[in-house]
Amino acid sequence: MPDGFFDRFNQLPDLVWDFLLAGVAIIIGLILKFMLSLLIRKKPKEGRPSFSVSRSMLNRLGKPFSYFLPLVAFNFLLPLMKMRTNIAPVLNKTVEILLTISFANVLIAVVKVFEDYIYHTFDIQKADNLKERKIRTQLQFIRRIAIGLIVILAVCVILLSFNNLRKIGTGLLTGVGVGGIIIGFAAQKSLGNFLAGFQIAFTQPLRIDDVLVVEGEWGRVEEITLSYVVLNIWDQRRLILPINYFVEKPFQNWTRNSADILGTVFIYLDYTMPLDPLREELTRLLDSDPLWDRRVNILQVTNASERTMEVRALMSAANSSNAFDLRCHVREGLIRFVQEHYPDSLPLTRISPKTAITPETATPPGSPTTPGTIITDRG
Repeated sequence: MPDGFFDRFNQLPDLVWDFLLAGVAIIIGLILKFMLSLLIRKKPKEGRPSFSVSRSMLNRLGKPFSYFLPLVAFNFLLPLMKMRTNIAPVLNKTVEILLTISFANVLIAVVKVFEDYIYHTFDIQKADNLKERKIRTQLQFIRRIAIGLIVILAVCVILLSFNNLRKIGTGLLTGVGVGGIIIGFAAQKSLGNFLAGFQIAFTQPLRIDDVLVVEGEWGRVEEITLSYVVLNIWDQRRLILPINYFVEKPFQNWTRNSADILGTVFIYLDYTMPLDPLREELTRLLDSDPLWDRRVNILQVTNASERTMEVRALMSAANSSNAFDLRCHVREGLIRFVQEHYPDSLPLTRISPKTAITPETATPPGSPTTPGTIITDRG
């Protein structure tokens, strides 16, 4: 019975036999994919975070394996096909190229699984995220470089599989030196950005989620690529700068070593303002504000002019966003305190009548001298 069964298959037309083997290869590949998915599929336990490596592998590798595994099975069944002699080499070469492309796609998916794991392990949402921002910045460059190398190697493998292209490549080796120099001059700016990207990735003058002041704009680093940096401005605009800008020009990084920052509030008051009540009010305002991190609380006279004294309130906050809001709250509170309790200590302009004497107001000769009257004009 088995012999007769196989004899019937052998009697099938060649085209039908080849299509049958192709269908068997697809079925085998899909079965293998299903078995692998069952092997790595795990239900998350209660109380654990939703992320898991197995889920990431299923999401990232599912589609690439849908092409790769059937192609592998089809490649193994190729010798059993009854195709014509002139078609066999073309089909073999086509399968070889498709296998290379699909395998490269699998490798890219593996890189993305690794990226998912790193992103989960080093969560940037935590309060003290300096280490996480360092690793994520480097990871972005490593991921792009790894994917770029995979694509380049896949293209090289495909091109080198053709004998004619090998001969052409050997003939072009003599012109590589001159061509490289020409390309280097033509792409000098792009190569400069590329090298600057490497420098920033590993020296890290800036990182993902760093707070920068660039070109007079305050914002957070949203994206770093090999050629440009995207800054998310506080009003939701995006400032895009070439990456070599951060190598060649100065900029402010408010979170270089830590997110802690000092904030200042300047108030200009008359010399009659007592400072001790103002210090007590500053302490009261800071104690009642949850944005203050209780590190710094100082009030000092930092400058004096002929009209006013400059009073500076110095305070600390956990990050720049909190510091900005804290400064606004303290500034409003101190102004309100002076308005309600010491309104005469607001900045004043004093004018003496001696600077503008008219005949009507002049003192007659021999009359007793009267003290000059001081006229105040609130400025």
